[in-house]
Amino acid sequence: MRTTRDRAVTAEQAAGLAGTFRLLGDPTRAQLLYALLAGGEVSVGDLCEAVPVTGTAVSHALRRLRRAGVVASRRDGRTVYYRLSDTNVRMLLDLSREHLREGR
Repeated sequence: MRTTRDRAVTAEQAAGLAGTFRLLGDPTRAQLLYALLAGGEVSVGDLCEAVPVTGTAVSHALRRLRRAGVVASRRDGRTVYYRLSDTNVRMLLDLSREHLREGR
């Protein structure tokens, strides 16, 4: 029989999970992620219009999300497009939105 301790995550796994939640816990990054969830592949210009912060803040947030492997980018000439790169992040965003709708 498995015990609670057997089911618990390791310290390393907990640190990784906490890092993911810190990454997703920033309001600007959260808005960008939901814009990408809704739009699929979105240009940086369109993301700047969707999120009410400076273009510099959008670029900084996207760079951080890209380094973490949460988003991927594609360049087409001078335009850069971003998309969510991980289906698990999509599920987490969907579950989080549902949690908000339930009023919790």
